[in-house]
Amino acid sequence: MTAVIFKHCEYQKVDKRPVLDYEAGVNKMDEHPLKIIQDKDNDFFNIIEASLENALSEGSIPLKYKFLIAMALDAEHGAVDGVKVLALQAMEAGATKEEIMEAVRIANYIGGIGSVYTAANALRDIL
Repeated sequence: MTAVIFKHCEYQKVDKRPVLDYEAGVNKMDEHPLKIIQDKDNDFFNIIEASLENALSEGSIPLKYKFLIAMALDAEHGAVDGVKVLALQAMEAGATKEEIMEAVRIANYIGGIGSVYTAANALRDIL
């Protein structure tokens, strides 16, 4: 994974993967959330990493919009932690708080009110 994708985060020396320290409300590195997959099936882990790199790197769609799209999808899927990380990454890539809220509106349109509750839990401390 590139540093661009996770430049909000503090990194561990070994595998440089972000994990949230939710009590502190900041990104902090402890262990990659897919470490068990990496340990038990490194080939599969590398496929997942390559897919992430392919999806969330600069291209025709600017990075901030990619993060906003991913954030809306995570909200629709109920992934509070993902929404929080992706909102921070979107802002670091230049997204405004208003753009984040518009992405939440899209999540609501596609996924319903549950998306809004997920986003509210995720965005409480960062907007």
